[in-house]
Amino acid sequence: MVADPSVKPSPTIRTELPSRPACPTGDGEDHHGPAAPATPEPGQVHAAPSPQIRLRTRAFDLFYGAHQALKAVTLEVPSHSVTAIIGPSGCGKSTLLRAFNRMNDLIPGVRVGGRVELSGNDVYAPATDVVELRRRVGMVFQRPNPFPKSIFDNVAFGLRLLGVRDRGELEARVEQSLRRAALWDEVRDRLGRSALALSGGQQQRLCIARALAVEPEVLLMDEPASALDPTATARIEELALELKARYTILVVTHNMQQAARISDLTAFMLQGELIEVGETRALFTRPRQKLTEDYITGRFG
Repeated sequence: MVADPSVKPSPTIRTELPSRPACPTGDGEDHHGPAAPATPEPGQVHAAPSPQIRLRTRAFDLFYGAHQALKAVTLEVPSHSVTAIIGPSGCGKSTLLRAFNRMNDLIPGVRVGGRVELSGNDVYAPATDVVELRRRVGMVFQRPNPFPKSIFDNVAFGLRLLGVRDRGELEARVEQSLRRAALWDEVRDRLGRSALALSGGQQQRLCIARALAVEPEVLLMDEPASALDPTATARIEELALELKARYTILVVTHNMQQAARISDLTAFMLQGELIEVGETRALFTRPRQKLTEDYITGRFG
């Protein structure tokens, strides 16, 4: 029987661990920054170039009033990779995620110490333009939050805030973003309809498209599939794997199977501390810390 080319196959749910740590782009080059040196300095040992570090924290502390939510967290997130943060509820995963684009600033009484970097620059420096920071570091929340506007206007929202007014440019960038979010083919004939009429999974991909429209460097995802059914979850996971070729992705998840399926690196947090971080396959099969082993084997959490 000849397959009908108009019928799209169902998304495939990955069930295996990543085979190896991700190289940032596969070509030894960071497309948002300078390439690694092609040759070592005299006297240096010849070795494969290290991946560019897109996000970094150094002894980072965060307090909600008198409560310390993060304790001296030091973490490096390579460019063009998916890094998962796992741990039980209340361990500080989402707080750490929000620190990278200063969403915690919106909470009264927050104090920070240490350092958080984007491409080597301190995001908490007094001169930081927080609006520009949040353009460079996009955010996708746990539950889809489309605006009560049309599909087109949702994706174009950030572009208009940045001053894009030309209709042709808006249309081109909206289409590009919807394609990158694997949603264009499903909505191309109804861009003027309300985004609220989309399914939950489509709404979440629309929110991803909205974040991608302003050309971020980093995409933060806070439990992006926890409110979705298995089919929609599979689409989000496959999308994350596709997007890492262009963006750096940091995802918080309670689902350890999901972390194993999509991430190159995994960080385990407990009670505000970073207990262990490493290549995903190694962390899940040969954890270095007893607390990590206890968590991933279900002894607590």
